[in-house]
Amino acid sequence: MLQIGTKAPDFTLFDKEGNAVSLSDFLGKRVVLYFYPKDNTPGCTRQACAFAGAYKEFKARDVVVIGISRDSVASHQKFAEKYELPFILLSDPDRIAIEAYGVWQEKKNYGKVSMGVVRSTYLIDAEGNIEAVMPKVKPDTNAAEILAML
Repeated sequence: MLQIGTKAPDFTLFDKEGNAVSLSDFLGKRVVLYFYPKDNTPGCTRQACAFAGAYKEFKARDVVVIGISRDSVASHQKFAEKYELPFILLSDPDRIAIEAYGVWQEKKNYGKVSMGVVRSTYLIDAEGNIEAVMPKVKPDTNAAEILAML
């Protein structure tokens, strides 16, 4: 995982409408960058809905919320429509941002070891530097913890 105070790696990925979005598009604003394993799974859905529920508070603070997973643009579109997610979802099938941010890690599930996205969140300041690093976050409390930091 990256360290607080370091420059956040820039990337360009596609959103749920197929538009190219770069982290550098948001210089001048704080950004919540959260990485999650998979659309429409229980934990990821709870996390996304918690961010959606708190979205007005993020927007009031002029904070951009971006969720990233390996899911396709089409999957993100269905996920966002189903749960009325108002924030940006980016598709990273080639693990460009996922690996740049160090969230592609070994995971253990019921004794089985595999590689996957570890649910993690970064808060990036208006200058593009990492302000906070939250590894292995809990889906239900992640959005509230970030709001408390702001």
